[in-house]
Amino acid sequence: MSSRNPLRHRVAIAAAASTGFTAANTERTPTDLTAQACISVMEHCGIRAADIDGLCGSAPSSAVVQSTLGIPRTTWSATPSIPIGNHIAAAAAAVHSGLASTVLLYHASYRMAWNTSASQKDPFRRIASQGSTSTRRPESIANAAGYPAWASRYLHEFNVPRTAFGLVAINDRSNAIQNPLAVKRTPITMDDYLCARMIREPLCLLDMDIAVDGADAFIITTPERARDMPLPPVLIDAIVLGQTDRNDEDQLRGLDYHGQNVVVDALRAKSEFWIDDVDVYFPYDGFTFLTLSWIENTGWCARGEGGDFLRQHWDVATNRALIDSRIPINPHGGSLSEGATQGSGHVREAVHQLQGQAGDRQVEGARRALITLGGFFFNAQGVTLIRG
Repeated sequence: MSSRNPLRHRVAIAAAASTGFTAANTERTPTDLTAQACISVMEHCGIRAADIDGLCGSAPSSAVVQSTLGIPRTTWSATPSIPIGNHIAAAAAAVHSGLASTVLLYHASYRMAWNTSASQKDPFRRIASQGSTSTRRPESIANAAGYPAWASRYLHEFNVPRTAFGLVAINDRSNAIQNPLAVKRTPITMDDYLCARMIREPLCLLDMDIAVDGADAFIITTPERARDMPLPPVLIDAIVLGQTDRNDEDQLRGLDYHGQNVVVDALRAKSEFWIDDVDVYFPYDGFTFLTLSWIENTGWCARGEGGDFLRQHWDVATNRALIDSRIPINPHGGSLSEGATQGSGHVREAVHQLQGQAGDRQVEGARRALITLGGFFFNAQGVTLIRG
């Protein structure tokens, strides 16, 4: 893998802000939520709408956001797909190349009318939500159904008990207790996990992220400009978007050949630090299985040993994992307890930790963060951040 990385430390995240999240359909629109988060992050930076010359977000459109916020002129905009690593990469490239100087990056998580238990229990609304393809879920392995299949393969291949997945869910929930933005803050036990309703074997309700309404926003700019703003800049050390030639759920070659492997190899080559120097770690957790996979592929432990690694580093007093008694894993509660933000929550929490803005969750002296986002297929991503 090439270690070439001319972008290193040349782009900064000046601030991050959030609306907080609700695990229910609300009367608010994605535009409303996005506007709130964007206004908040601009206030954190002490800038106005006229200072923004770049926009990056998947929904609502940049034209809608620009009009809503009254941003008079922009020279660049992009609408990347989720997870949020695509947005960070696009905005960082725009700033580094000079296409824009100050990018407002936003992401709204929104449940939509079809994404409710009531609609899924209605056979007519369920069919409409799944589209017009001849093979409908759960008979197809496409989309989210693919991960339970690969989770089953993982349990079989490494002879791992489901309790390994449960440790991921418990860790997230214990961390979320200290996060006022999180939608799930009630502690859970392993018995709670094992008794939770099975959704698709071997993944239960507590193995899956929580659909929410809410939004996050970020200011991406040059380090020089960020240093003129109130908060310490967070520098982008490296970013990678990884993909292999076989990135469909039913075509994956195996658990040792997918996008996560690409991300880890490239990110380690491009970054100036790795896991021995990390202060806080953010593995993606749309499904608990993905978190174990990221932990193993990143090099914290061998393949199949993610559950044993969490047990080895478990802090009984706080009922969560602390690597080497100091490094938390998803201290905000992640997708499983804060809410399914498609990675924006992971990046926002990393920024807050490195700026010393994480409140009761703050890791003392945090300077370096490792974020591994997404799953196996088209959406594996990695980011390393360092306090400027």
